[in-house]
Order: sequence, then C-alpha cells, then structure tokens
Amino acid sequence: MYKRILLAYDGSESGQKALLDSHDIAQWSKSEIFLIAVMPSPTSTYVGLDSGAYVGVYEEEEKQKYKDILDDGLRRLAEAGHTARGEVLVGDTVREITAYAKKIDADLIVVGHKHLDSWAARWWRGSTSPALIEHAPCSVLVVITR
Repeated sequence: MYKRILLAYDGSESGQKALLDSHDIAQWSKSEIFLIAVMPSPTSTYVGLDSGAYVGVYEEEEKQKYKDILDDGLRRLAEAGHTARGEVLVGDTVREITAYAKKIDADLIVVGHKHLDSWAARWWRGSTSPALIEHAPCSVLVVITR
C-alpha cells in the first residue's frame, strides 16, 4: 500500500495526467501527496557585472515560473479534494527527485512522460523516466501520453 506519493510536476499535458492519476491512487490508498517542481540549475557563466545581474534576474524569473507550475498543481489537487504539500527544487531533475523521495520516505514516485514520434526528437530531448527508474529508492509510476 502506498502511504507517501511523490509527484514530480512540470505542468505539461503528461504531468497533468500524472497529477490526476496520483490523486486517484492517493484517494484509494489514503496516501499523502507531495508535489515538487524541479528547476534546472542555472548553467550560465558570469563574464562581468552586467551579465551577472542579467543572470540573477533570469534566475528569479525562472524560479517564479516553477513556483507558478507548483501552485497550479497544488490548486488542481485542492479542487479535486486532496491536500498536498509542495516545494520547488533546483538542480538535476533525477538527483532532486530521488533525494526528495528518500527525504520523505516515499513509497511511490509518479512522473508524466510524453512519447515522441521522431527519433531525432527522442534523442535531442532525452528522457528522465529511464534514469529515474534506475536510481529511485521506491516504485516509479510513469504516466504516458502520446
């Protein structure tokens, strides 16, 4: 039985489907839901004072974007009658998800995944799901959309 479900939410169509599926599982198993949005670490280099200021503004805008994504997910869960806790994390997606799952002692991690038709699109985008499955400390549910 799942008691703690961690949902890595990005606001995408597949993420929204994962959110609904995790809500259904949580209601069925009377689980707690933890919602996270993972913002990639800024990779820009600081060349001078002007660029440093620009990167700082960009980073704040990005943090707000991920906070808005998180708030959207929390709102959707609340509308469905489920209370969840949420947090924006910054760093490598797989590393942050697995570390948070360990921190909360999650029984299940839920992520969305969109199948891409083009081999070039699949190669360019990469995929978090296989790496997450490899490193997760618990079961992983990958909710697929096409």
